[in-house]
Amino acid sequence: MKRKQFILGLGSLVAGTAYAQFTGPGAPAPATTVAQLRQAALGRYFTVEGKVVAHQRQNYYSFRDGSGEIRVEIDPALWQNRKVGPDTKVRLVGELDQGTAGRYLWVKSLELLN
Repeated sequence: MKRKQFILGLGSLVAGTAYAQFTGPGAPAPATTVAQLRQAALGRYFTVEGKVVAHQRQNYYSFRDGSGEIRVEIDPALWQNRKVGPDTKVRLVGELDQGTAGRYLWVKSLELLN
């Protein structure tokens, strides 16, 4: 009897964890706007859609959507030799951070939407 209860308990534990959703880095980020990023919690991951409109310095760029503009940090490897201009619509997923120049999105994924 105890063995049967143990097996049933173990089975329900395994089944319960099989449907869990991962919420850390790499999990789907909530879609948001640049205006919402100004009030959002630092250290969280977000998805924004818009255009990379200018290169500032090193790996930093200006990103713009319909609600405003924010600085983004894009590692050279994320470009993957793709041509992205100020008219190219992109989806960025990244972590919201803050530096001496203010808030910025540290981009982890760049997807072309055009």
